[in-house]
Amino acid sequence: MNEKLFTQRLAELVKIPSVSSHSAQWDMGNIKVIHTLAGWLEALQFDVQILPVDGHENKANLIASRGKGKGGLVLAGHTDTVPYDEGRWQSDPFVLTDSNERFYGLGATDMKGFFPVALAAIERFEKAEFQQPLIILATADEESSMSGANALAAQGFNEQGQARYAVVGEPTGLKPIYMHKGIMMEELRITGQSGHSSNPALGNNAMEAMHEVMSELMLFRQELQERYQNPGFAVPTPTMNFGCIHGGDNPNRICADCAMQFDLRAIPGMSNDEMRQAIKERIAIVAQRRQVTIELETLFGGVEPFAEDRSSELVKAAEQLCQHDSEAVAYATEAPFLQQLGIETLVLGPGSIDQAHQPDEFIAQEQIAPAIDIISGLINRFCIPQK
Repeated sequence: MNEKLFTQRLAELVKIPSVSSHSAQWDMGNIKVIHTLAGWLEALQFDVQILPVDGHENKANLIASRGKGKGGLVLAGHTDTVPYDEGRWQSDPFVLTDSNERFYGLGATDMKGFFPVALAAIERFEKAEFQQPLIILATADEESSMSGANALAAQGFNEQGQARYAVVGEPTGLKPIYMHKGIMMEELRITGQSGHSSNPALGNNAMEAMHEVMSELMLFRQELQERYQNPGFAVPTPTMNFGCIHGGDNPNRICADCAMQFDLRAIPGMSNDEMRQAIKERIAIVAQRRQVTIELETLFGGVEPFAEDRSSELVKAAEQLCQHDSEAVAYATEAPFLQQLGIETLVLGPGSIDQAHQPDEFIAQEQIAPAIDIISGLINRFCIPQK
């Protein structure tokens, strides 16, 4: 590995702000990251397409391929980061800092660090003949709306079956991940009637109605956890978390409006759409009983639960190269989007998810060389003619 070149590439990616967020205050484009990757990949003899994401200014996906035919390998990653806690970093989030055998920087592990790893692996095959194509995917908005991954399907990616295998390079500590939970995020808004608190009959308390809704959701959660269990997860059941609640404006006024946001993390065998419909049916009963208006808004369309066959060729190859059995995780990735396009998929990359989404994010340098070896092994296995 050319350590200097690796560091330069990672520093260049970290330097480019590419935060994606549901908040307009934070949200920005990824197009500069995409163009930087495009330049590097074109220099390595890749055919590069930059595909704008409709409805999102300065946001795009990148598809870069080398080699022709069908049944190739995809190395996929997102180019955006989460927002950062300004003032809580020990260093500038946009300046790669080399300290304590770690590289610090926003996105260093989640997941800009995967791209220099992939490039270093590709450079080992500079003069090789590719029997099957190698495809690099770089997407937008994984950390917020998943608009990039959704756009890939709309843009016709893999309609010709050029890709058979895919590795999503999220930070897994170099352990192959064959299964993860899904996620959906919702907001409930209840509208009642304000009034003087001295007489409850003068209004209709939205906060009390929300109490009933939350009780109904907790019962629903219990039913889901009794019905769905998978021992492959550390938390073997689906989870539902009540994240924030707001309502009312004064102690002596009957609360007219109350809103609550929650997430639901399903396990394989469950459907986000089915869960959302079941929730709508349950809260409709509460709305009728309490004579209030209840609206359910989807904050994040969601990621479906993901599971790849542990006996698949890709999982077996990754386990052999990593010298580690495949595992399951609770967080969600773009893996199910690729799987739905008919591609065997797993999640595998350097760094730890424990370092993501927090101040002083870092990638341990000891992970880099083994990651390049593993990705090189996968390229050799699925793209290079075997003698």
